[in-house]
Parts: sequence; C-alpha cells; structure tokens
Amino acid sequence: MDMLSAMRIFTRVIERGSLSAAARDLGLGQPTVSERVEKLEKHLGARLLYRTTRSVQATDAGARFYDYAKRAIEAAEEAEASVASAETSLTGTFRIAAPHGLGEMTLPRLLVEFQRLHPALAIDMTLNDRFVDPMTEGVDLSIRIGEIGSGNFIARRLGTMRRLLLAAPGYIERNGLPREPAELAAHPFIRVAGFAADERLHLIGPNGKPVEPLIHTKWRVNHWRPLMEAVLAERGIGALFAAVCGKEIAEGRLVPVLPSYEFRRVDVHAIYPPGPRPAARTKAFLALLAERTEQLFAEVSGVP
Repeated sequence: MDMLSAMRIFTRVIERGSLSAAARDLGLGQPTVSERVEKLEKHLGARLLYRTTRSVQATDAGARFYDYAKRAIEAAEEAEASVASAETSLTGTFRIAAPHGLGEMTLPRLLVEFQRLHPALAIDMTLNDRFVDPMTEGVDLSIRIGEIGSGNFIARRLGTMRRLLLAAPGYIERNGLPREPAELAAHPFIRVAGFAADERLHLIGPNGKPVEPLIHTKWRVNHWRPLMEAVLAERGIGALFAAVCGKEIAEGRLVPVLPSYEFRRVDVHAIYPPGPRPAARTKAFLALLAERTEQLFAEVSGVP
C-alpha cells in the first residue's frame, strides 16, 4: 500500500475529528477515506480509531501512530521542498493573528527569526483574544488558545498552556496564604473577563478530583497586563497564564497560590485555511513552529 498517502489521510482524519470533514479537505469521498483507514488498520494490525456516528477519536495506538506519521509526512515534504525550491525565497506578506499573551511575550521573537530566514517577506501580526477565522478574516495563520470548535479550517495542536493562581508577597504578608481552596472565598479575586461564567473556580485537586471553590471577584479586566498589574499592586489573588508571568515568579514578585491545585491545561492550536497543502509561507512558519515548539512551551510552562 501507499503508506505515505495513507498517513496523509489518517492524520487529516485525526486533525479534523471526522471522516467526512477529512474527505472534504482531501477532495475524496467519505467511503474512500473510510476504506483507506480500514486498510491501514489491517496493514498495521491495530485499531487506530474509535468511531461514533458524529466523530472519530484516536485510540492509544492511533495517537502513537499519528505522531510518527506527522513526522514522516513533514520529512517527506521537507525533502521535496529542498529539491523543488532550494533557491526560492518567500515573498509577499505573512498575516498572522494571535492572542495578546502569546503575541506580546513569545511570538515576536519567533517572527523575527522567521523574517531573518525570509528577508523578502513582510510580517502583519494582529493581536486579538477572540477567535479569528483565517478563511473569513484574511489571515494566513491564526493562533488560538482554548476551544476551537469546528469550521472550514485546519487546526494543528501546538501544545498546552497552564493557568496559575498568584498573589504578591506583600498581599500574602498582610492577608495570609490560602491553604485550602475554600479559603479563596475570603480573598478578593482578580480575573479576565470571560474567564468564568460564575463565581466559582474549576480546579483539579492533587487526587485528580474536581474542586469548585467559591470566589468573590473584585477586579474584572479584558487583558492580562492590567490583571497582572492589579495582582502586583496587592489588590488580591489572580489567575494568569504561565506564559506571561514566568519572569515575575522567578524574581519573587509573584507567588503561586495553592500550587497543588491546577486548572485544566488549555490547548493551543495553529489554524489555517483548508486545502491539500498550506500556502508556502504558512508551511514555512509551521515548520519553524514545529522546530521551536518544545522551547516555546518550555518557556510557557516552565514555572513551579
């Protein structure tokens, strides 16, 4: 069997979460996609997918195979590109949308490196915390933190981000440090607008069980920077992504609160328009992202 072709079909099914959506992306009929996946499972002697009437999900074997298949596809594409366009430099404008936290703290360095590799390429970056659809809003690539839903796009998972409960040392000195989640109710809470629909936090305890302590919001803002400033100014306890506060934690200006209780980690995806292959500039940036993902998310998550 054509293993590389089968890998392309299988990985698209996993990324889209649906046989029919993958078929549309690839320009194939759904029965063809289903048949190719079944032949691949037979060839490997392992079940790769759990199938329901509405979606598909990778089995443990399928998840492992997906990781290897993605690397094999990327290696094949890089080999092809190195022969077909060894002397070709990207031109035009690379348009990228990103949320404020990543767009202000981590992505600029990556985009600088990207432009150094392709000096004829212009960069157009828009920062926006709402969902940006690359098809309807004219961007080559959109970085999204959190739920992405479904739509006419391809999503590549980059990694996860952590949220932390934090307070300033001066606040803790005057008000004490909560020892149990229920004690959060006695402290003013600072949060991003839309962070939670109710006055409860949704945490995971050290035993893996959910905990939903009551909070009392005293500050609500729609951007991480004033939220951090309010926490640093000792106005209360706040929740911030580790991506934006690692420096302050390392310097001792912010202290983790209830570190054995965690929020659910939030997925980060790169989203781009559908098609058999992404645009050349998108493909090049995705390749750089793939090289730097471990470094990028070590920075994002590298706090206690």
